[in-house]
Amino acid sequence: MSQDTKLRKDIKSPTSSRLLVICVDRDNDVGEKAGIITPVVGRDACIEAAQRLALEDPEDADSNSIFYAIRTYEDLVSKGYQTEVVTVAGTKNKGVEADEKIALEIRKVLEKFSANGAVIVSDGEDDESVIPIIQNVLPIVSVQRVVMRVSRTVEYSYAVFGKYLKMLIYDSKYSKFVLGVPGILLLIGGIASVVGYTKEIFAVLISVLGGAFLIRAFDVDRVWSNWAKPTPAGFIRIFTFVAGIILILASIQSGISSLNTSLLAQDKEILTIITDKIVIGQFVAGGLPFLWMGVGSIFGGMLLSNWLSGSLRAISDSLRLIVLGALYPTVAQFTSMLVNDESSFTLIPPLLIGLAITLISATLLFHKYRKKKGGQILTE
Repeated sequence: MSQDTKLRKDIKSPTSSRLLVICVDRDNDVGEKAGIITPVVGRDACIEAAQRLALEDPEDADSNSIFYAIRTYEDLVSKGYQTEVVTVAGTKNKGVEADEKIALEIRKVLEKFSANGAVIVSDGEDDESVIPIIQNVLPIVSVQRVVMRVSRTVEYSYAVFGKYLKMLIYDSKYSKFVLGVPGILLLIGGIASVVGYTKEIFAVLISVLGGAFLIRAFDVDRVWSNWAKPTPAGFIRIFTFVAGIILILASIQSGISSLNTSLLAQDKEILTIITDKIVIGQFVAGGLPFLWMGVGSIFGGMLLSNWLSGSLRAISDSLRLIVLGALYPTVAQFTSMLVNDESSFTLIPPLLIGLAITLISATLLFHKYRKKKGGQILTE
């Protein structure tokens, strides 16, 4: 025989002459519904198993997969392959136990029929998830997917819907809003129907629902959980935040107290009072110190907490406090301009001074940030 004839023969000869056609039923429908013990080996045995499963549950796609595996087996036999067809199954709960059972059954079959390649037949992504496991036992030559009309789309839709529904119910990140908020609303609604205060309870329901939407929209729960961690930095943030809110609320009272009562004559309309520039100037001037102290308290708490934790955010927090202080003279001069009817040009000096302080501070802090980020040792 010439070398050229031998080469052509080797090219035409199949790389895997002994093939095992494997139909995979990972959730063991063939055992749970039809009572068949796997592995099912041989053409006739697989036909009987598929028929029994189809009689028990005509809508189950696994019976069609078995018939498809039998047809694949017959096609390979007609092409000259030494072939055997088997049906293997996992367990009802799937998971690791199902995969181990499938691998064990394939090893049992290989003890009787020594194959050097496998053809996998499945009807969905779940059955195909065992392909890497089978690959460790026997090389896979081909994967045949049984696609039934409509059923594959329904299967995917059902799988995706079930996955997200399970996540919404059991994942605490989502369940507290998906189940918690409707649960509170239903509970309040039930109490309202018993006590008879339907109108008042309805207002409470709307308030609870609106509050839940705002909390989730602005990540208030996550921000608060980070702020309220039981650490020194967390306690500092809580204290300064509460103190800042109190000071900001006190600025409103201080601004009202600083108003000249003669400007609040009863014969004046409310719109005329709140648009009077002198009233605005006196209100802002009275509340400005407490307002700035409140905002400064919140910014200072953020600075201290980040400084204690060694975060580079302390640098930006420092700049935030500097900008707040640099703006104070400008805002104070603006209120003085409203009350005393001064020229607008009086705003220019404090504005330029505040701008210069901000630019210089930002430059120095940015230089410090770059050195810290580069890992260099700072020399104060």
